Amino acid sequence: MGFSPISSLSFFLFLFHFHSTISSSHFCAHDQSLSLLQFKESFSIRSSASDRCQHPKTESWKEGTDCCSWDGVTCDMKTGHVTGLDLACSMLYGTLHPNSTLFSLHHLQQLDLSDNDFNSSHISSRFGQFSNLTLLNLNYSIFAGQVPSEITHLSKLVSLDLSQNDDLSLEPISFDKLVRNLTNLRELDLSDVNMPLLVPSSLMNLSSSLSSLKLNYCGLQGKLLSSMGKFKHLQYLDLGGNNLTGSIPYDFEQLTELVSLDLSINFYLSLEPIFFDKIVQNLTRLRDLILGYVNMSLVAPSSLTNLSSSLSSLSLWGCGLQGKFPGYIFLLPNLESLDLSYNDGLTGLFPSTNLSNVLSRLDLSNTRISVYLENDLISNLKSLEYMSLRNCNIIMSDIALLSNLTQLINLDLSSNNFSGQIPSSFGNLTQLTYLDLASNNFSGQIPDSLGSLVNLSYLVLSNNQLVGRIHSQLNTLSNLQYLYLSNNLFNGTIPSFLFALPSLQYLDLHNNNLIGNISELQHDSLEYLDLSNNHLHGPIPSSIFKQENLRVLILASNSKLTGEISSSICKLRYLRVMDLSNSSFSGSMPLCLGNFSNMLSVLHLGMNNLQGTIPSTFSKDNSLEYLNLNGNELEGKISPSIINCTMLEVLDLGNNKIEDAFPYFLETLPKLQILVLKSNKLQGFVKGPTAHNSFSKLQILDISDNGFSGSLPIGYFNSLEAMMASDQNMIYMKATNYSSYVYSIEMTWKGVEIEFPKIQSTIRILDLSKNNFTGEIPKVIGKLKALQQLNLSHNSLTGHIQSSLGNLTNLESLDLSSNLLTGRIPTQLGGLTFLAILNLSHNQLEGRIPSGEQFNTFNPSSFEGNLGLCGFQVLKECYGDEAPSLLPSSFDEGDGSTLFEDGFRWKAVTMGYGCGFVFGVATGYIVFRTKKPSWFFRMVEDIWNLKIKKKKKKNVSRYGARRN
Repeated sequence: MGFSPISSLSFFLFLFHFHSTISSSHFCAHDQSLSLLQFKESFSIRSSASDRCQHPKTESWKEGTDCCSWDGVTCDMKTGHVTGLDLACSMLYGTLHPNSTLFSLHHLQQLDLSDNDFNSSHISSRFGQFSNLTLLNLNYSIFAGQVPSEITHLSKLVSLDLSQNDDLSLEPISFDKLVRNLTNLRELDLSDVNMPLLVPSSLMNLSSSLSSLKLNYCGLQGKLLSSMGKFKHLQYLDLGGNNLTGSIPYDFEQLTELVSLDLSINFYLSLEPIFFDKIVQNLTRLRDLILGYVNMSLVAPSSLTNLSSSLSSLSLWGCGLQGKFPGYIFLLPNLESLDLSYNDGLTGLFPSTNLSNVLSRLDLSNTRISVYLENDLISNLKSLEYMSLRNCNIIMSDIALLSNLTQLINLDLSSNNFSGQIPSSFGNLTQLTYLDLASNNFSGQIPDSLGSLVNLSYLVLSNNQLVGRIHSQLNTLSNLQYLYLSNNLFNGTIPSFLFALPSLQYLDLHNNNLIGNISELQHDSLEYLDLSNNHLHGPIPSSIFKQENLRVLILASNSKLTGEISSSICKLRYLRVMDLSNSSFSGSMPLCLGNFSNMLSVLHLGMNNLQGTIPSTFSKDNSLEYLNLNGNELEGKISPSIINCTMLEVLDLGNNKIEDAFPYFLETLPKLQILVLKSNKLQGFVKGPTAHNSFSKLQILDISDNGFSGSLPIGYFNSLEAMMASDQNMIYMKATNYSSYVYSIEMTWKGVEIEFPKIQSTIRILDLSKNNFTGEIPKVIGKLKALQQLNLSHNSLTGHIQSSLGNLTNLESLDLSSNLLTGRIPTQLGGLTFLAILNLSHNQLEGRIPSGEQFNTFNPSSFEGNLGLCGFQVLKECYGDEAPSLLPSSFDEGDGSTLFEDGFRWKAVTMGYGCGFVFGVATGYIVFRTKKPSWFFRMVEDIWNLKIKKKKKKNVSRYGARRN
């Protein structure tokens, strides 16, 4: 039966109507759309929330449109259910709450929330309800807390990535459940998730079908097991940055499918030559081999030439390689990246020919490989994008040749001996994003041509001899994020365009000759600002308090910076370092400084004109490690809330007007290493410890120039364990939460007030001087064998100087002056071979001053004010059993010529004085110019006899004294 024209038309009209009806309806289920929109509204969009890429996908989500067409959303086209949600790099900022409408999307199969900022949210147990999930990616999204055990319910997961969330933890029990239940896993990445209790044997329960296992920086400890060979399908294995020990097991050679192997930064892991050869022979598919800081000191560099021709990346930095570098490794046809840095035993000549024509990355920093910067080499490196020759043996004809490497993105030539001006031809390197020329001898001005490097995000010119003003041509660098110009000779004002650069995060101009006010910042992107050691003046600009991401603020040593420290500074809740010391700030300390941030590690407001009281609201769980308020006008009492600062290592409240008793509560601070309370109005007894292990880690205790009274605190002397043992590390003390900040302190060192910009970990000081302490010096003080400086002067101490002080073999300075000490000076002090400063003046000591290499160097001022002392040091001869050794009877007292006819004898006199050479020379001048009294010649001959040790064992002087 045929269709009439009318019926045909009706049919087509029907089809058109049906199609229009279908097209106008939404595929997305209404409840799914509503859940997504509510999820969107619970977060804000911030550029700082996504560092690696930025694509705000939720901005395309509009009410009344099909959610299945929204950016990042995938639907089941039959049911309209959302099955996939990809919000990676979406700049989401806020807390992901357990009641989030995200958990209403029950049909999700793939969920990617990576590279956002969920503000330390805990991973909700409701993630375990996504029973259909095959992919879960929460990478780099600032989650915190424990990974919930409910994650182990996701039995269909094929890919799980919780990596790069530094504050996330996973307990061994939860990990064991995870590996038992998630049997379909093929990709597992838990990098940077804290799992310090997890042992490598736990990995054996993972599916043998794994193709990718990444557990770097997890805190894994112990030896790798030989059964790792069971993972025969592994293509990617990353166990770097852990605490793995022992040798890499031989069964790794069975991982023949490996494409990438990373075992780097396991400092106690070693690689035997035999195993390295097996890797070379069997892992023929290997493209990336990363073994940085794995001990390869026994592996011959020549073994590298046998690596697979498929190798594209070789990273062996800091492996202890020694010997001649095999230049013909560049015959590997696919080699794109070579990193041999920090192998200072690696020698040889870097070849200028036969280089891989695809080489794009080269790092020879801190090696002794010779690199000739010449035309042949440059012409063979045309593909190079990354070059680091930091602290390298560079031999060149012209550094400007490097400007021909026009593909360079990263260039590091720091810590070499380049001099002259920075080549203007560097402006041709227009692809550069990173340029580091620090720690050379470059001079002159910054070339204008650097303004052409519009892609530059990182510019480091610190530690050179650059002069003049900071050029305005740099204002074209709109992508600049890091600018380091410290330790140069720049002058003039800080150009305002620097504070207008839209992307600037790090600005370091410290230690120059800059003047003028600090301009207002035009953007809120700043994270690091160091303008210290200049000549800036005026107040802190208010725009600094609006830098919500600011981590470090250092304005120290600008003596003309004035005004008050605004309480607005407490809006900087991410601040880790605040150093406003050695300036002229006045007014009261903002009381909010005690509790405005749990992240603050360093607070240094010393050497200002601050008044008022110390904050009394130090909060629990704070991160404060260094608190320095020295040199202000602070009054009141020391707040007991400081005991909440359990991370505190340095507390310096010296040189203020604090009126209080001794703060016993400070002894409970478990990490306190330096305590300075000097020059205040503290008073009362210092009775000793009230808790176990009181002050056990103290290395410096200075409570001098106060009003303390009573006996010396014997109980504390017994608990100062850190002063009983020497530290041989010879490192500088610095904050652990922000390791680039080195502690500083002002203290009396060997009688001189000195500011130490760096404090060595070896230093040990005990200073109780200028108080009202009474009684005797306790014997127990001799237990503090690591002490370098002991000062008990200007008290009212009585009794004898304890011979136990002779046990302080590291002592460099001893001051017991201005007390009421009696008796003789113990001969044991003569054995203190490091003792350079001795002050026993103004006591009631008597008897002969001991002789010895050190005592012979001290001048009379060390002993003045002790009328009963005798010896050549005080120019007073001893009598009776105290008589010193004298000249033989044949010596002619009246004739000075016989003493100085022999030049060697004159040398003996000056040598006897050692450090007191000036005194010896001055005395010698008197000998020649004046009539000498008889005691002088006896003194000189006594020194002479002590030095040359005459063979006669016994020799009675004219006064009948027996020589020692």
